[in-house]
Amino acid sequence: MGSIDKRKYRVNEKIRAREVRLIGPDGKQIGVVSLREALAKAEEYGLDLVEVAPQASPPVCKIMDYGQFLYQEAKKAKEAKKRQTQVELKEIKVRPKTEEHDLQTKIRHIRRFLEDKNKVKIRVFFRGRELAHPELGKQVLQKIEEAVKDLGRVEMAPRMEGRQMIMILGPVKK
Repeated sequence: MGSIDKRKYRVNEKIRAREVRLIGPDGKQIGVVSLREALAKAEEYGLDLVEVAPQASPPVCKIMDYGQFLYQEAKKAKEAKKRQTQVELKEIKVRPKTEEHDLQTKIRHIRRFLEDKNKVKIRVFFRGRELAHPELGKQVLQKIEEAVKDLGRVEMAPRMEGRQMIMILGPVKK
């Protein structure tokens, strides 16, 4: 399971308050009692006394099976992690004179990345005299943008960075 910080909760003798608001194992509120009385009640049920809201005044403690509680918390944390999506930044490199067929292959890759809800960084590398014609790189990026406009939108317009032109595409939210 996932890891839950065991130090987050005070249990039994580690609770420092004199008085606590006690909640029974059935979830019903018992009321404000002394710590000694609360520990005795927990012992009576054969369960642990767990401080669930230490910032409250008086702190809220619940009588429960601490091991089972940690297991449930770890399960919740794992489930929450499963639901969150991680957006990756994929990178495609092209040249201003990349042939049409090779460009179509790169576009297929970009489409696949965008379908998987990833961002795509497209780099156009300029070598030697190619640097004198940045409009060729811009044309390549416009061709790519046109080919994937149904799946992605431009998040960062094409711009020169040294010997390369960069554009970032992000998936379209539906």
